[in-house]
Amino acid sequence: MEQLIDLDLLVKQMALAFGAAMVLGNLFAIIQHRRGVTPREATGEFRAVRAYWLLGVGLLISVWGAASLLT
Repeated sequence: MEQLIDLDLLVKQMALAFGAAMVLGNLFAIIQHRRGVTPREATGEFRAVRAYWLLGVGLLISVWGAASLLT
């Protein structure tokens, strides 16, 4: 009997999607900070090192997910 959902493929797609979401979200935050735009009712400060770190981690996860899909 065939599987209804290919779990191996699903995990690879989820890794790619999660990494891409991290890249896009942190890139958006960095761009907005450079423009001087802050969220309404924001109480914290922008942490550039953390944003760049998470951007790099997201990029790594995205590349990993894409490479897994291609192999």
